[in-house]
Amino acid sequence: MASIGWFIILGAGVLVGIGMGLFLYRYLEKRKREGLREESRTLLSEAQKEAETIKKEAILQAKDTLFEMKAEFENESKETRRELQSLERRLIQKEENLDKKSDSLEKRESTLAKREKNALDKESELSMMEKNLQQTLEEQRRKLEAMAGMSAQQAKEMLIRSMEDEARHDAGIMIKKIETEARENADRKAKDIISLAVQRYAGDYVAEKTVSVVTLPNEEMKGRIIGREGRNIRAIEAITGIDLIIDDTPEAVILSGYNPVRREIARLSLERLISDGRIHPARIEEIVEKVSQEIETTIREAGEQAAFDIGVHGIHPEIIKLIGKLKYRTSYAQNVLQHSIEVAFLAGLMAAELGLNEKQAKRAGLLHDIGKAVDHEVEGPHALIGADLAKKYGESQRIIHAVAAHHEDVPAADVLAVLVQAADALSGARPGARKELLETYVKRLANLEKIALSFAGVDKSYAIQAGRELRIIVSSDSVSDADTLMLSRDIARKVEKELTYPGQIKVTVIRETRAVEYAR
Repeated sequence: MASIGWFIILGAGVLVGIGMGLFLYRYLEKRKREGLREESRTLLSEAQKEAETIKKEAILQAKDTLFEMKAEFENESKETRRELQSLERRLIQKEENLDKKSDSLEKRESTLAKREKNALDKESELSMMEKNLQQTLEEQRRKLEAMAGMSAQQAKEMLIRSMEDEARHDAGIMIKKIETEARENADRKAKDIISLAVQRYAGDYVAEKTVSVVTLPNEEMKGRIIGREGRNIRAIEAITGIDLIIDDTPEAVILSGYNPVRREIARLSLERLISDGRIHPARIEEIVEKVSQEIETTIREAGEQAAFDIGVHGIHPEIIKLIGKLKYRTSYAQNVLQHSIEVAFLAGLMAAELGLNEKQAKRAGLLHDIGKAVDHEVEGPHALIGADLAKKYGESQRIIHAVAAHHEDVPAADVLAVLVQAADALSGARPGARKELLETYVKRLANLEKIALSFAGVDKSYAIQAGRELRIIVSSDSVSDADTLMLSRDIARKVEKELTYPGQIKVTVIRETRAVEYAR
């Protein structure tokens, strides 16, 4: 019974606890709902306030933006108005300018119309005046023809002839003036002309004067001269200093070089090698050495023989060798050694006629061209080279001066130098001295004189200095001083056109005026 009572009490307590828990829960739930409602109201109030603030700020920002846009629009409007006003002003000015130009054009048209009318009137007047002038000129021409006794054509021809003569006279004076001015630049022009002449003549001269030809027995000999891999030809060229040209020329080898002595050594050596048949470097060296010694002997003997023939003694051995070397030197196809011997004899003859030292003249004549023996090795004119050699080997001052002056490289200051000059010219200019046939020579002189005599006013003509100068004497009555220059020029041009000749020909026109009176 007691346990049931406790059970009942425990159940009643549990029920009471449950009831109190429910009451407490409902109370707390009620308070919670009231707190949430209060918090919601607070949040709602704050949200409303914040919304009002944002709204006010947005309104203010919109007002600021609108103000800025309005200000910018007003500025753009002002700028556009200013531009429009400027364009308007410019259009107004252009319109005013166009109006002014239009007025000016109208005035010009009016003025031009008046001028055109005046021009037509003047043209009509001029036409009438020209017609009257032609009639007057025709009447005057008829009167002049009647008074002069000749037609207008005849008078015109006479006037033309007079003008031609006057023009030729003026041309002669002008040419003389130009030539006088040209003499100031003579040295430069002479060098240009000489260089051009050397350039045009050099090819033929070098081909003729610097080569020798060796004849071969057959074409196979060319291969033997060349040798294996060219060793033979290289050996010959190295030892002699002469170039060997082996080309398509049948059975011939060409030796080319400026030194005539070396070229002669190479020619003789090659001929002996061909004759011997043994061609190899050792044999080549042996043959060239022997031939060189023989040529040296030949040169010395030639120089001694020349000195002996001339009759001059006491010449330095080195000068004797130089004289002997001239045996292998040519000038305009004339052997220089023979030329030197001729000059020595001629200078001696002239010195004997004048009562001067004959041996000294012969000595100067023999030595005058010794510079040509080494002019391919030393720069300068051969006359000055020869004078230096003569001085080096103890010749007298008169001999040295005669050698230096024989081509006027220095002025002749001694009669001996003049004799050597004359003898040199005689030896070189005589017929046949330089490979010109006598008949051709005489015919050329006759043609020169004939060309000169074909011109009006020429009385006499003489071809002198072996045809290197044409001297013409004219009548002073028909040829004036100014005309002589034109005449010499015309004759020179005709000679160039019609004749073929070596070197140059000097044309000299002489006009002499004579005054004659008789005393009674």
